[in-house]
Amino acid sequence: MRLRARDGTTVHLAYGTNVHPAEDVDGLIAQMATYGAGVRAALGAERLGLGLWLPARAARVLASDAAAAQQVKQALDRHGLEVVTINAFPYERFHAPVVKRAVYKPDWFDPARLDYTVDCARALVRLLPDDVARGSISTVPLGWRTPWYADRQKVAREHLDRLADELRKLAAETGRTVQVGLEPEPGCVVETAAEAVERLAGIDGEYLGVCLDTCHLATAFEDVADAVRTLARAGLPIMKAQLSAALHVADPADPAARAALDAFAEDRFLHQVREQRGGRLLDRDDLPDAL
Repeated sequence: MRLRARDGTTVHLAYGTNVHPAEDVDGLIAQMATYGAGVRAALGAERLGLGLWLPARAARVLASDAAAAQQVKQALDRHGLEVVTINAFPYERFHAPVVKRAVYKPDWFDPARLDYTVDCARALVRLLPDDVARGSISTVPLGWRTPWYADRQKVAREHLDRLADELRKLAAETGRTVQVGLEPEPGCVVETAAEAVERLAGIDGEYLGVCLDTCHLATAFEDVADAVRTLARAGLPIMKAQLSAALHVADPADPAARAALDAFAEDRFLHQVREQRGGRLLDRDDLPDAL
């Protein structure tokens, strides 16, 4: 959906599709008919934006095959949908029986992450609505925190610099700008706004910045307004925001609370847990470990 801010700026609000399985172009089109159209109808919206998750296989096809991209765009139009932002965090198999830390692979040390993100950018410029000149992509916050040494940081930074170059070339070719935001997440190399400032200092702010996820900030007990101010002071742009919620338990020792949490302890996804005690933030890693 498109909203109008007080200053007249258009704000694109999108429904994230990474919760639904799809690994190829046919799967994406089927997903739009079932979930995209269904959510739009439930909201009674004339047009609904999708925060489209593009698995690597589909991204490669849409980046290289104009006819396939046109097929997807026609499906979007047919169901009253549009895409201005892509989730390029999970690379593939996000709905495999066990995902856990595999969601961070490949990380930004691996050139496969660069190639995939460029594919997503090239796909996005083909899917953007005709009246939209800028799109955004969210990506892994460098990688999982271990192992992460100076050599990995150096190579990851080189890959991000190459990404900025590719995005600049894409803008020159198409007249459309794609900006990529690294998404701070608990357990990763970039977990907080302060770590984003430290790890991403000096990146090309015209094309690269941060994607703020409110669930991830809350899990780290980080205030959204403080995070925004921290990034603004450092001149690190926010390319995208994801509005989601974290579970908060006031008394983790309460048996009823633990029983309720136990329902979320499952084998597929990583559910990061943080505990604040005496002003200190304790890392409990995955929910089953915390319980």
